[in-house]
Amino acid sequence: MIAMRWRLLFFDHPRVIRAVDAATRRSLVRGGAMIRTIARRSMRRRKGPASPGQPPHSHTGTLRRLLFYGYDPGRGTVVVGPLPLRGGRATVPPLHEFGGQAKTTRGRVVKHSGALGRDTRGRFASRRGTVYIPPGETLTYAPRPYMGPALAAARNYLPTLWHNSVKGA
Repeated sequence: MIAMRWRLLFFDHPRVIRAVDAATRRSLVRGGAMIRTIARRSMRRRKGPASPGQPPHSHTGTLRRLLFYGYDPGRGTVVVGPLPLRGGRATVPPLHEFGGQAKTTRGRVVKHSGALGRDTRGRFASRRGTVYIPPGETLTYAPRPYMGPALAAARNYLPTLWHNSVKGA
């Protein structure tokens, strides 16, 4: 007579549940790292703004450094994206991804390609190649997505992260 322990073959056994949870956590973390890496590499170091529809250019590397991923054990998910700047008040990372409008909170000087004097919108250019934007003016951002395309690029590779991931149950 052959004695078998049938209880070990079911998916509700604690050892099996622990092995599946650990494999899922490992796979999700690897997937988050993959998506973050693809998004970082999509931001090229270039002068000037990126054309709409393309990932934003990295002038100082701040946005690339702000991309993180984290595993949420309560929900069993991973979150990938930029941390907000200045205590959660900055809106630039979502504006790059989705586009939209934002009001300036303080005056700023931005580069432009016009001549010295007034630019094409009639604003005063204080020096050649710069324009002063007064506080309270609304700026319009065209979408320059970087996280959505990174997820789309990684989508075909994500299932392979779970392939043979549950072992030793």
